[in-house]
Amino acid sequence: MKDTFRQISVVLTVLATIIVNILANALPLNGLNTGEISDRFKVYFVPAGYVFSIWGIIYIGLIAYAIYQALPSQRQNPRLQATGWWVSLSGLANIAWIFLWHYEQFPLTLIAMLGLLATLILTYLRLNTDAMPVSTAEKWAVRLPFSVYLGWITVATVANVTSVLDYLNWDGFGIAPEIWMGIMLAAVLVINALMNYTRRDVAFTMVILWALAGISIKHAAVAEVAIPTWITFGLVALTLAAAFFLRRPGLKLASAG
Repeated sequence: MKDTFRQISVVLTVLATIIVNILANALPLNGLNTGEISDRFKVYFVPAGYVFSIWGIIYIGLIAYAIYQALPSQRQNPRLQATGWWVSLSGLANIAWIFLWHYEQFPLTLIAMLGLLATLILTYLRLNTDAMPVSTAEKWAVRLPFSVYLGWITVATVANVTSVLDYLNWDGFGIAPEIWMGIMLAAVLVINALMNYTRRDVAFTMVILWALAGISIKHAAVAEVAIPTWITFGLVALTLAAAFFLRRPGLKLASAG
């Protein structure tokens, strides 16, 4: 009975997440579009508008996941049992972020975003993407959607932090914004390198590359930002290529992409 309740909870929270995100811009919520609010902040770690179309892919993936995990044959799937409630919590965190963002409670959005990131990391780890082979259906309906989702929220978390700091008028300890951008790019590179070294996750890396390209294009007129971002793009791609040749001894890698 508890597994059935979990399955229903996942379906409801996924639907609620998608509906709230769509209505937030269709109404729009509090008379403001999500992108319009984002454009207020003069920060570099924000990609061009077209990059946010990735939400369409995320929504499709979440729908596929919700349907797959709701199948009677998947009720006792140990990976879905271990992650279902975390997925529901991630949906609630996503919804909370939307309301906080649209009602301009920016410092609180960071708490919601970190909660969303944490639940997605726990979901990803509990899916055992690095050690356990699964069916093709589970790979496409479960692992792939959460690789894409986690990749995007990793980028969104960095962007959220920079936006909140701008809102708080943080002076960056007197360090130029371009230098801070370089530091953030280095952090993204390290995170992605570790992900590729341990998981060899093509989908996660493709999302990072998609975002980096969007940042470079948006700030093409600022060479101090565009050039380092393109360099990071190349290095991230290189870490993925290297991961297919450099394997940790004894570690079985399963691509989530």
